[in-house]
Amino acid sequence: MARPQTIPAALERAARDFGDAEAVVDRSDRWTFAQLHDESLRVARALAASGVRPGDRVALWSPNSAHWIAASFGVYAAGAVLVPVNTRFKGMEAAHVLGRSGTSVLLASTDAVGTNLVGLLEAADLPSLRETVVVEGPAHTGTVRWDDFVARGAADGDRPLPVVGDDDLADIVFTSGTTGAPKGAMLGHGPSVRTYEAWSDAVGLQRGDRYLCVYPFFHTAGLKSAVLACVLRGATVLPHAVFDAGVVMQRVAQERITVLPGPPTVFQSMLEHPERAQFDLSSLRLSVTGAATVPVEVVRRMREDLHIASVVTGYGLTETTGTVSMCHHDDPSEVIATTVGRPLPGVSVRVADEKGATVPTGETGEILVKGFNVMRGYFDDPEATAEAIDDGGYLRTGDIGFLGDDGNLRITDRKKDMFIVGGFNAFPAEIEGIMLTHPGVAQVAVVGVPDDRLGEVARAYVVRRGGQAVDEAQLIAWCREHMANYKVPREVQFVQDLPLTASGKVQRFRLRQPAT
Repeated sequence: MARPQTIPAALERAARDFGDAEAVVDRSDRWTFAQLHDESLRVARALAASGVRPGDRVALWSPNSAHWIAASFGVYAAGAVLVPVNTRFKGMEAAHVLGRSGTSVLLASTDAVGTNLVGLLEAADLPSLRETVVVEGPAHTGTVRWDDFVARGAADGDRPLPVVGDDDLADIVFTSGTTGAPKGAMLGHGPSVRTYEAWSDAVGLQRGDRYLCVYPFFHTAGLKSAVLACVLRGATVLPHAVFDAGVVMQRVAQERITVLPGPPTVFQSMLEHPERAQFDLSSLRLSVTGAATVPVEVVRRMREDLHIASVVTGYGLTETTGTVSMCHHDDPSEVIATTVGRPLPGVSVRVADEKGATVPTGETGEILVKGFNVMRGYFDDPEATAEAIDDGGYLRTGDIGFLGDDGNLRITDRKKDMFIVGGFNAFPAEIEGIMLTHPGVAQVAVVGVPDDRLGEVARAYVVRRGGQAVDEAQLIAWCREHMANYKVPREVQFVQDLPLTASGKVQRFRLRQPAT
């Protein structure tokens, strides 16, 4: 079966080859592949009738749902570029993404698990944003109802949609950078399809699998390795909006879920749930985990206590279309538990020292990646792109690891300053940039500290601004209003000054050291 060249072509093939099989199950919605294809074309025609042209950016800011999936494929079919927005973002963060990407149409929810996302943008200045369409929830002044939006396409007849090519841009996925504000990684149609054909081969995703997606769709793990992979393989995807271990296990039992990927924290929560034995999890056969260093003990317990026959690990970044390397579903247990597998076919990985020279096999260094899966660059940011991709086309990941004699990649350290909170990458510079807008904060440095439940959480060291009496509780409460919850410091320590190098850089290693 020939590989489709674009994401819309992948769904078109699925509608033809898998037609009446279930594609999406979400609450009362149970769509076949043919129905999903039809829903996506309704969205595409509505976008075209609304003035969206090939290359225009359309943002999607809503929790995981069947309508999210249909809307995303509709954006692709219209020849537009999808800009997924993190549903944990507050107004300031979302406005940055929308403004930086030049988004012209926003598809958003006014009832995202009780939050009016559109309302968070009331004070935002977004000159490129022409229209906001409400995907789920009640519309209000200045927004367009979903049914009215879709009706535009029906009134426009069967006007042909643009031809989408494999070299065309599919997504701009924003990822936080160590220099501060999020940057938009440009990902193409052809590389997306090629990456997740290879990913599906490696993990053993099969036609007829039932895939519960706890990863958010705004993340490449949800957008690509769930939605796209299921369409490529003819598997059913079941969107899950908010993780709760008990609810997830109940859905596994009720829907006979066979595939459950997620970060290690998902499985740790399931393993420790007091009522786990009451749920029938016998349908589970495959899990793919990553997003953090995976403890060998977690892999062992996933197999022995959750009885998941195939547990696969891998490694990737948004800038590599989400995947660099994968273990194979039939690899030995030791390989899966201690490595992140081999680079995908057509992807080159080398390990370099501080001068950029390749180190011998088995020696550690920075992981560099080159291949079809590497992003086109950061949108409208040539300087950041040049910093990320060297003259030879290799992406500097900032991650430390080594390649073994067996060709498998092992990650030994994280990016210098990044830490991972329950599977989400958190970057100190971004958190610090937001905290510095607080009138009581003169200086701030953030580091990740160990946490039993989430792996790591943020701790902030703050130098108060003169004359301000802000305390820890007030500042944490303010942070909860201005940034996604996983970024919010769980602890704030007020200091007279921050430890600095001679060049004025914060010595984070000193902040990470336990007090003596």
